[in-house]
Amino acid sequence: MITDKALLPYADLLCEWLATQEEKMIHCLQALVEIDSNSYDKEGVDAAGRLIASWLEADGIECRWHTSVNSGDVLEARIDSGCDKNDPLPAIYLMGHRDTVFPKGTVATRGFSREGMTAFGPGVADMKSGLVLNCFVLKGLQYLLTHSDIGELPCPVIGLFTGDEEIGSPEGHHVIQRMVKGAKAVFNAEPGRISGNVVSARKGGASFDILVKGKAAHSGVNHADGASAIAGLALIITDLHGLTDYDSGVTTNVGLISGGISSNTVAPEASARLDLRYITKEQMTEAIAAIQEIVDRPRLQGVTASMHLLAAFHPFEARMSEALLAHYQQQAETLGFSVEGEFTGGCSDAGFTSSMGVPTLCGTGPVGAKMHTDGELCLLDTFVPRAQAVAKSVLLLP
Repeated sequence: MITDKALLPYADLLCEWLATQEEKMIHCLQALVEIDSNSYDKEGVDAAGRLIASWLEADGIECRWHTSVNSGDVLEARIDSGCDKNDPLPAIYLMGHRDTVFPKGTVATRGFSREGMTAFGPGVADMKSGLVLNCFVLKGLQYLLTHSDIGELPCPVIGLFTGDEEIGSPEGHHVIQRMVKGAKAVFNAEPGRISGNVVSARKGGASFDILVKGKAAHSGVNHADGASAIAGLALIITDLHGLTDYDSGVTTNVGLISGGISSNTVAPEASARLDLRYITKEQMTEAIAAIQEIVDRPRLQGVTASMHLLAAFHPFEARMSEALLAHYQQQAETLGFSVEGEFTGGCSDAGFTSSMGVPTLCGTGPVGAKMHTDGELCLLDTFVPRAQAVAKSVLLLP
């Protein structure tokens, strides 16, 4: 295997090639944004995946599919290192999700648009620009293998493009955890912060459905015969919100409620959707246990409650990004820009990989802002330098 020092000229060649690809990156971004790919639109998410696969396969990069039942299938794009197949080296993963929060049909009324070097459109930052960036890093590494005498890469590099992150990766996380176990590093191309920073830590999050059952009765004729599920839910919600502790970073929020039949009927059923956020795995375990105790606690005669965990992201703790962040910063400095690590309350698949002990860095995609809104934007002039920073970080990672 060639040494890190010997790789430096190839890193320069890789960056020179990426510097010529800006317009192609923007063209690919437009094509990808113009495909509706809401998390629940499996057909659209898979169409976005097939487009990505076509770009990579055109350069001779091997693509494989991991089937999902309800969500978009997971696309794996692999560049092997040329090492002994009987003793494979740990791989570096470039990750990203193809699904967006925008409903099917959004592209027809609000597709890709551009004002100078700022692009707009559904998912343009979160995270279709990051997907394109990862594609061009993979294409650049393949270019080295076919247009230089590098011979082999230091380790395999694998792109993993999932299809359900925006709804908690209910199927995609199984593929991530199976494949990334024991990996050398993960670069997750969520959008760079508007500050220009990458993401070095994130909260974890979980969502729950809470169902409360009571007994219906006429509220005027025989009120006492009923048991109000809404009254029981109200008591539960008060206790759930009491778990919020801003000092520790744990928050709870019931953001949706429903129930009842009519205003003159004692409600036989009620339900709520709970969002939980936390900073450490210990907080996650403790909070879920506390929520279960609150839901199970008897409150009103004739009223029972149950809860169902819908999805859960592990937290992305800062200790799992420290060394990789320092390495990325070093490469960025050689390219003429400075970058810091930043904490965010939003969740991502980086929580799954970091919780497995894999060094992880998130927010390595182009800089974006106003995610999940009609004003979502991507700064196109950050495409090349941030692709170069990831590419150098991958090629020169010790």
